[in-house]
Amino acid sequence: MLEAIKIEDLKPGMFVNEVIEQKGKLKIKTKGLVKSVKSIDLLKSKGVTKVEIDLSRSNLPPPVVTPKVEQDDIKETPPSPPPKIKSYTDSEQLEAATKLYDEALVIQSRFFKRLAANDTPSLSDVKNLSANIIESVLNMPSGLSCLTLLNKSGRYLLEHSLNCSILLTMFANYRNMGPQAIEELSLAGLLMDVGMTNMPKDITQSPAKLTLQQKEIITTHVDIGLDLVDRCGGVTAIVQDIIFNHHERIDGTGYPDAQSEHDVSEYVRMAGIVDSYDAMINERPFRKAVTPSKALVKLLSDESYDQVLVAQFIKCLGVHPVGSLVKLDNDRLAIITRGNKETPMKPVVMAFYNLKTSSYSEVKKLDLSQVNVKIISAVRPEDFGLNLTKFLKEILITAL
Repeated sequence: MLEAIKIEDLKPGMFVNEVIEQKGKLKIKTKGLVKSVKSIDLLKSKGVTKVEIDLSRSNLPPPVVTPKVEQDDIKETPPSPPPKIKSYTDSEQLEAATKLYDEALVIQSRFFKRLAANDTPSLSDVKNLSANIIESVLNMPSGLSCLTLLNKSGRYLLEHSLNCSILLTMFANYRNMGPQAIEELSLAGLLMDVGMTNMPKDITQSPAKLTLQQKEIITTHVDIGLDLVDRCGGVTAIVQDIIFNHHERIDGTGYPDAQSEHDVSEYVRMAGIVDSYDAMINERPFRKAVTPSKALVKLLSDESYDQVLVAQFIKCLGVHPVGSLVKLDNDRLAIITRGNKETPMKPVVMAFYNLKTSSYSEVKKLDLSQVNVKIISAVRPEDFGLNLTKFLKEILITAL
């Protein structure tokens, strides 16, 4: 269905079929999906005043239709009850979360391999995975938060996509965003780096600092990712916005369009924070991982991120996020298993390693708000040669 509209009415997600009216002598020819506000501004700057759009090829959210009702037909109805949240113990959360995470890696791996092979897989499995993540975040947030830090399979891209989906779901839920927004953010987390499946491995796995040319190649993953997802079909304009723009920054230093603050949507800002946080806490060939608390401090000191949202993200995760490894003042290492909103520096931990003897000790649960033990600092498991994923699956789950 073709429709002529003024340039002022053009929105991201619309498919431009042709330019039908413009000022100036320079003839502008454009055809394709509008990916950002920046693209619209570019058309305006070139004198375009009217375009023809193809609604059948556009990807816009459905309009909200408010049915007309007579006053006599309005009846008082009680509000729908909130979704029932199941109650899980810490051990049940970790066990269920571990199972979900392992299954999710298989689903994502299959999806990414088909994309890399230039296939066109259905998004149904990925959407079902997103729905499972949302349900699990509501029922067992501590378990999934723990897994984002502990599950290290060596497959960075797969784990990164899962972690971003989990963290965005937690973040959106913490901010009391609606069900639709949570669904879109969760799905976007799984999809926003699919373009990396088509990047050369000699660049993505290079231990050396990238050249300017290599960096330019990496920036194209957002265009490739959007094209891959468009090919699969069935995602909203908001998900497309996040895929294409999650590397944009509010100070104009991001890519692909170096957008200014008013162009970067709230969803993109959230995705950028989560994407950067998870990248910092994971080991890469060219960079060592930092502790979660240090990554949060870095975000808080970087004005290219929305600092209001960064502060909310820190409150969502906690000063020491669940799954973090910390050093206690009783010469023990411990994993954070539950946060404490009242006193963030006194979470519930599982102490398991004796620093004096450099050996595993009996696993002991400590509520730091109830005992005279304090956290000295956050530490990296690599500094002590610890495989926390193995420890989690073999010991911690049964000990909780």
